[in-house]
Amino acid sequence: MGFTQDEASAPGEAGSGSVLAVALVASVLLLAGLALPLNAALTARQLTANAADSAALAAADTASGLVPGYPCANAAEAARLNGAVLGECTVNGLEVLVTATRQVLGIPVSVRSRAGPSPPG
Repeated sequence: MGFTQDEASAPGEAGSGSVLAVALVASVLLLAGLALPLNAALTARQLTANAADSAALAAADTASGLVPGYPCANAAEAARLNGAVLGECTVNGLEVLVTATRQVLGIPVSVRSRAGPSPPG
């Protein structure tokens, strides 16, 4: 005498596998939904760092006389070309300190960068 599918399972467990599968898919989608903004924030931070580095190098090249123009104006242009806005720009001799900012998901991301000759020693 054999058992059928319905007789072998406990009462009230019919369809529980479907509920478990839906819960599993929902949790994977939720985790993916949380990971996407984090990925966007990390990417934007790296892009902002690249813009700040470019701006600092452009300003340092200008301060050293290698490139004509004004250091902070060239830094602002380099930041703009990299999709950021130049915030602070401080020139101290041949050393330049800049801050670049970019908006990601409505949140400002700012990065500071320094360029100039290496410190003695």
